[in-house]
Amino acid sequence: MTIEGITPFLEQLAKGLAKQFGSKCEVVVHDLTSGLESTILLIENGHVTGRKIGDDASNIAARAIQNPEAAKDNLGYLTRTQDGRLLKSSSIHIKDDNGQPIALLSINYDFTEISHVNTLLEQFMSVQEEKPVEKSIDAISSNVEDLLDKLVEDSVVYVGKPVALMNKEDKVKAIKFLDDKGAFLIMKSGDKISQFFDISKYTLYNYLGEKNGKAADQ
Repeated sequence: MTIEGITPFLEQLAKGLAKQFGSKCEVVVHDLTSGLESTILLIENGHVTGRKIGDDASNIAARAIQNPEAAKDNLGYLTRTQDGRLLKSSSIHIKDDNGQPIALLSINYDFTEISHVNTLLEQFMSVQEEKPVEKSIDAISSNVEDLLDKLVEDSVVYVGKPVALMNKEDKVKAIKFLDDKGAFLIMKSGDKISQFFDISKYTLYNYLGEKNGKAADQ
């Protein structure tokens, strides 16, 4: 099975799902065989996230490209658009005859208006004020620059302190996080990451060496 061989079926499936669930349901197919850039092969109702054919990998698509052996389907999780609308999403990996993921089918349903109505009903029915629970929700990006920005932001959260307060060990930890998430697959990411962490590219590659358990010159 190849991506070219299943594209007609995926196009038929995407159109059918979008027609079934209406204009608030985006259906997108990522090509996982050609790197992080221009992965969107097919898309229906792209206005939901503002994406189009030829746009770059999402977080989940990037993770599948970086670590195909760990690619697992994820159903019914929350994401958000860049303008803050809430989506109920499902991502399904389509694999070739060798079990390698070659495409990612994602369904993103905009339930922002429904959520507002639900909030009003909860407030009306509530008899005791409760503190809301904050959850981390992935943002859907349309290009690799946005994806890299999000990954760098996540690395700071992962370490738990701002860059200005990070020591060497903290920065190595952050760079390990970025490497595990596939950040260095993005073109010219080394320049941006070294600038963000206020280190030279030479130091960055030394930190990557330490992350991989190799000797690094200081």
